Amino acid sequence: MISLKSASNNKACRWTLLGLAALAAIRLFQVQEMIAALAIFCVLFALAAGAVLTLFLLDRAGERTLTWAAPHMMRIAQAARRMWALAAEFSKRPLHRPHLQTAQTLSEKKN
Repeated sequence: MISLKSASNNKACRWTLLGLAALAAIRLFQVQEMIAALAIFCVLFALAAGAVLTLFLLDRAGERTLTWAAPHMMRIAQAARRMWALAAEFSKRPLHRPHLQTAQTLSEKKN
């Protein structure tokens, strides 16, 4: 039989005793609750870290996309401004189409 003094000197016996003590502690209800809470918090932390990582990667991808698209958007915006000015100028001009008659002209001819 191994005495307690020789067990403390022997590393294998020390780890065996620690393992048996841990196994006995796991059987306690409070320890089981602590392990369950640790598992739940680990899962929640992993989900939160995954969400933060996803947002970070989306931000980086959006930043690169905007950096790439900025010169193209400037050209598109300039073209849109020119077309808007052209449309505004065109809308101010009176339409002169002699072959078309307005509704007012038609009603005047009937009377």
